[in-house]
Amino acid sequence: MPSTVSLTPKGADRIYGGHPWIYRSDLRDVRAKGGDIVRVVDPRGRTLGEALYSDRSQIALRMLTRGETSATADWWRARLEQAVRFRESLGIDATAYRLVHGEADLLPSLIVDRYGDVIVVQTLSQGIDRRMAELTQMLVDLVAPSGILARNDPRVRQLEGLEQKVELLHGHVPERVPVVENGIRYDVDVWKGQKTGLFLDQRENREAAARYGSGRALDAFSYNGGFALTLARRCERVIAIDVSEDATSHIRHNALLNGAANVEARTANVFDELRELDRAGERFDIVVLDPPAFAKTKAALPKAVSGYKEINLRALKLLKPGGFLVSCTCSYHVDEAMFVDIVHEAALDAGVPVTVVEKRMQGRDHPVLLGVPETCYLKCLVLRRLV
Repeated sequence: MPSTVSLTPKGADRIYGGHPWIYRSDLRDVRAKGGDIVRVVDPRGRTLGEALYSDRSQIALRMLTRGETSATADWWRARLEQAVRFRESLGIDATAYRLVHGEADLLPSLIVDRYGDVIVVQTLSQGIDRRMAELTQMLVDLVAPSGILARNDPRVRQLEGLEQKVELLHGHVPERVPVVENGIRYDVDVWKGQKTGLFLDQRENREAAARYGSGRALDAFSYNGGFALTLARRCERVIAIDVSEDATSHIRHNALLNGAANVEARTANVFDELRELDRAGERFDIVVLDPPAFAKTKAALPKAVSGYKEINLRALKLLKPGGFLVSCTCSYHVDEAMFVDIVHEAALDAGVPVTVVEKRMQGRDHPVLLGVPETCYLKCLVLRRLV
């Protein structure tokens, strides 16, 4: 007998509304095991589609298909091929980019990133994790990589009752993988680096920031120096700050790779360093703020709002009149309207008028699925200080 899950009216309404997630509280009857692909039915017994079922996560169902369509091997292969071909059509000026973006590619909880000839995957639910062997073979057939690495170390896997681990799935993956993004070279640590190695979702925002670069630049929360190295081609001097000594050592290494002698990497707490720079009378033509997610949960929002306001206030004070602030948040719980309000309050407290030059989001290889706000997590504002 096929695995089946029936829903409450509220759960069925979520599917009719186009959202692929069904929460545990919206399940009425479960006849399945964790990791199964299940037939989902509404309260009247009508088939709504097939989904991945988790017996641990609060997100109990992740929809795969709608109606009577089945998630066969051919279905999985077609979905993967569609995602890969879409990225190929974008003409991305980089050898590192996202191939599969989970729900936005109708492949929920599956992340696939490309770094040159290497593929890095993350399987973030029981159902996807169970199918990793067959998905690996499909990726080998579609992309022909020299190696495939599973970066299954995100803490979110604990919510699914899955082990956190990093393992080689296919071929060979070196300790460092050379890639090029917008003409800039990086040596990427795909085994231990943040996310799957680079913050690929900021690629187009780094390129956009460079259009406003001149004079002196400050890149705060710099990680491996992506914004700093991009700005270095337009600016006389760039200061890159990160609290991690490992990160700043990578910035220096990548600066040497690109002959960017005008990049200075500093290991420091960004909040403290912004204050010290202001006290010292330092001023910049462009400042970039790309912090980690301050609000990973709703409970963290008040503290996050305070943190975002503080760094934006300090950055605006450090800007010369006519200078640009590129301010980002990757906190899903801080939506665009809230982020604009935070920056506005920071500008009021700083006593400087600012205009919004651009509103941006994650790169095109990280698309947003309409009706699923969780897929729109990265917000980026390009602002100009008037006086």
